[in-house]
Amino acid sequence: MKKVILTGGCGFVGHHVADHILRKTDWEIYCIDKLSYSSFGLSRLEETNILSNPRFKMFAFDLCSEISKGMEKEISDANYVLHIAAESHVENSIANPVDFVKNNLDSTLNLLEFVRQKCTDLEKFMYFSTDEVFGNAEEGFAYKEGDRFNCGNPYSASKAAGETLCESYCNTYGLPIVITNTMNIIGERQHAEKFIPKVIKSILNNEKIYIHSYPNKRKAGSRFYIHARNVADAFIYVLQNTTELLDNHDSSKGRYNISGCEELSNLEVVQIISEIMGKEADYELTDYHSKRPGHDLRYALNGDKLANLGWSVPVDFKQSLEKTINWTLKNPSWLIE
Repeated sequence: MKKVILTGGCGFVGHHVADHILRKTDWEIYCIDKLSYSSFGLSRLEETNILSNPRFKMFAFDLCSEISKGMEKEISDANYVLHIAAESHVENSIANPVDFVKNNLDSTLNLLEFVRQKCTDLEKFMYFSTDEVFGNAEEGFAYKEGDRFNCGNPYSASKAAGETLCESYCNTYGLPIVITNTMNIIGERQHAEKFIPKVIKSILNNEKIYIHSYPNKRKAGSRFYIHARNVADAFIYVLQNTTELLDNHDSSKGRYNISGCEELSNLEVVQIISEIMGKEADYELTDYHSKRPGHDLRYALNGDKLANLGWSVPVDFKQSLEKTINWTLKNPSWLIE
């Protein structure tokens, strides 16, 4: 039975990962979360019965601080580390870049240093990163593993810096590290500040939705979306079925893009949500530079590498989007910011 350190397990992505691990494996989870505003306390873990699972142990702790001796004794026998914890809201990174970036880098550095010194049974350390580190993708193009960074905001810069820290610890100390980059994630219990719940809330409240577009305001920006459960499934697949680690002689090694299957413009997403809800959406295409500085119009990842290794998305986007919308409508408390 494997033991996993899961950081950010109370968050949106993290709790889906915890739930999937408990359902699909016999692993034990050591969850570390500082319980920030986006964690909603322990509510995600309580709603999904994760917190009461005997294979799940919770540590309310800020990784920007040094890990205590008592906590060290409990978690140092971990076989895997899934480092998901990070501040991730782009607007917050733009409004308060210093604290935002320091949080993401300090927590990553402290965790790497702890693992280097204490986790003698470590088999794999996975760093969870984003498609945003590559910046805007031109029409018809998708970034591959190891392509150069082109960060458009402090959030993506903090994640790129975290990737570089991981590379340095792999190259210098031989830590068995892999990096995943993924796309816009959807699912149940997502924070109301994110696009999908924000659109649902706006339609319910008859509020205008601003969709960032190209300067001529005729074409909306686009994204590839993927459900959090699919991301969790890819995590387990990479941990169990790959041997490749980061390699300073080949920038693509030890990196895995977790990509959605279907690209949709943000306008198409709004229209799909409106159709599922059976209520008209009031929207306006707007120049993204004026409404959303620091954001890119299009992100895209090439998912061929993971697909060629045998992984495929378990649930398609439209099915998972419909499930997410219907769940959110039945649980409107998750639309409160």
